[in-house]
Amino acid sequence: MRRILATTASLICLLALAACGDEDTPASGSSDPVTIEVTFSDGTVTPQGERVEVETGQDVELQITADEPGEIHVHSTPEQELEYAAGESTLTIANLDAPGVVDVESHTLDQVIVQLEVS
Repeated sequence: MRRILATTASLICLLALAACGDEDTPASGSSDPVTIEVTFSDGTVTPQGERVEVETGQDVELQITADEPGEIHVHSTPEQELEYAAGESTLTIANLDAPGVVDVESHTLDQVIVQLEVS
């Protein structure tokens, strides 16, 4: 009888630990996008090479304010080329499915805007 009680108690503890184990761990790929404000003005861009943390699978929205149209190159796999118009616009970087650092650069200025640290 003691053996049955001990075995039952052990199984209950194991099941309780297994059930609680994943509750606090967020799922890969948050549903909320990371938003980054980007300003192109008089031949310069802000930010300039900042590192931004992003979860695997999480989208990034670039809120663009630009005095001239241009193109942004995302060094992801696959690579992405995103065009923006003069004025205000929003560009979405999606499919960041592999951990690592992804450079986002201005083709027009040949300069890194941000580095996305995907984890």
